[in-house]
Amino acid sequence: MKVEQIYTGCLAHGAYYIESNGEVAIIDPLREVTPYLQKAEKDGAKIKYILETHFHADFVSGHLDLAQKTGAKIVYGPTAQPGFSAHVATDGELLPLGNVKIKVLHTPGHTMESACFLLFDESGKEVAIFSGDTLFIGDVGRPDLAQKAANMTQEQLAETLFDSLRNQVMPLSDEIIVYPGHGAGSACGKNMSKETTDTLGNQKKVNYALRSDMTKAEFVKEVLTGLMPPPGYFPQNVMMNKLGYDSIDTVLERGSRPLSPRAFEAAANETEALVLDTRKQDDFAKGFIPNSVNISLDGSFAPWVGVMIPDVKQPLLIVAEPGREEEVITRLARVGYDFCLGYLDGGFDAWKKAGMETDVIEQITVDELADLIASGKEVNLLDVRKASEYGSEHVLIAENAPLDYINESMLKIDRNKTYYVQCAAGYRSMIFISSLRARGFDNLIDVKGGMSEIKKSGKFALSEYVCPTTLL
Repeated sequence: MKVEQIYTGCLAHGAYYIESNGEVAIIDPLREVTPYLQKAEKDGAKIKYILETHFHADFVSGHLDLAQKTGAKIVYGPTAQPGFSAHVATDGELLPLGNVKIKVLHTPGHTMESACFLLFDESGKEVAIFSGDTLFIGDVGRPDLAQKAANMTQEQLAETLFDSLRNQVMPLSDEIIVYPGHGAGSACGKNMSKETTDTLGNQKKVNYALRSDMTKAEFVKEVLTGLMPPPGYFPQNVMMNKLGYDSIDTVLERGSRPLSPRAFEAAANETEALVLDTRKQDDFAKGFIPNSVNISLDGSFAPWVGVMIPDVKQPLLIVAEPGREEEVITRLARVGYDFCLGYLDGGFDAWKKAGMETDVIEQITVDELADLIASGKEVNLLDVRKASEYGSEHVLIAENAPLDYINESMLKIDRNKTYYVQCAAGYRSMIFISSLRARGFDNLIDVKGGMSEIKKSGKFALSEYVCPTTLL
């Protein structure tokens, strides 16, 4: 038997490959399915099951493409109502896989169809649980995403999750390995560990939500504390996962259209496409196409695209480092942004060489910022990190203007004043500035290196550090 976690840091997502005696189960696959096909081919095995722990909100699963390419059976937990052919399993149903078995455990709460998959080895011993978004390392799934679909309040869903954990998960052997659907950085939970696996026994000791003496009322209060509204793209991803979507092959073919600078400009003018520049933030600052938005590929790219672009059907034109265009289109598709119209052939250098109009973002070092503050001049500092990060520690003169609520945050900006913008390390501040620059705000200056460099400098008065209770 082989069990492999396939972890994607950008999405803080864990997919799983289980192989036994020539048969394979894939749990919660990403949109691009080639890696799973290659693994099975290398093992001389056939993919038998595609196990979906629930209808995902934060990414588009590869279940349909994988089923189409392999003939494998898509399996959901009880109560699921997919808009395509799939096996809706019963609670406790055993799925044979080679010489091992996988048991379906219905664990509603995060969503009502949520299920965990319990793996038994060749001897019949339970060895691992694939917990999806029901149980994370250090946390549990947020119970507020399925309120509308379930016709339940978040309190009622939290109560349901409490029962699922106590009745289906906690009675299992302490020795089994917990393989969750996500790790730290995902918006599907509020305070997950950076670790991506653990024993169930240790989680019973350290996970606040699994305390043996915890009452249901205490669980509801603690699991709901610190929740923030989910990203706007979540419901759209749920519907794609539930009802279907274009094949990743179609999406890649549609988006992989090289456009000359003139053709790129014409496409931008003739359509309502957003120009998305995916280069590193410092490269973007030095020169970019006017009104383009920077979300660097070298960071939490897909989740921030989901936060910043409300409609997954928004047409997009891509500026990328030459050779990375397919990576951009693939990573956009992971979160349902399937309507890329093409990319700038030759990248930004080709745009400059063609003599096209460019723009720049002014940047300042933390030492220069410290000198400005020391001079007694008025300094308006915007901290665009999440409210939980700001509350944990911030520069005393900084005002919180979270990137994830940019429409509300921009109301704090006076167009007649200059603002210095910082985040944790510079990634989000450039997203913030470029997004508002495209809306006509030209009074924002980027603080290079953000809070990381601010703390290293020792030149700023900071609030007292408070350990955050949520990372949302």
